[in-house]
Amino acid sequence: MTEILFYHLTESKLEDALPPLLDKSIERGWRVVVQTVDVERRDALDTHLWVYREDSFLPHGTDAGEFAAEQPILIVANGGNPSAATVRFLVDGAEPPEVAGYERVVFMFDGYDQAQLEAARAQWKRLKAEGHNLTYWQQNRDGRWEKKA
Repeated sequence: MTEILFYHLTESKLEDALPPLLDKSIERGWRVVVQTVDVERRDALDTHLWVYREDSFLPHGTDAGEFAAEQPILIVANGGNPSAATVRFLVDGAEPPEVAGYERVVFMFDGYDQAQLEAARAQWKRLKAEGHNLTYWQQNRDGRWEKKA
């Protein structure tokens, strides 16, 4: 069954919290797709992942790229999965595709964005009603993740 996690951003921006989680995913040998809400946001995340840290490199691309199917981290602006990833991150309130077929689905949402907060709550209720096992993580004051449910 798919492991579904909700990450509630309260102390940092997505641009700060997402790269370390992607780093860990790559270390574990996972193929990842990151879904955002539109092409502009996809391209902004793509640019950010190239420069977020001088001493790190996250191999990634976008679904607009020539070698999208070969990317270990692929950023998309739709529900597609051309790289056959087994882990899906949903950010910025992106609407998830069917969760079946993924080992892990991660919802990351900004706790100060009312629309994202409401969308995450709606997804939690829907997925819980479907019988999925869900976990909820929230940042503490130091920006570290604490499991709350």
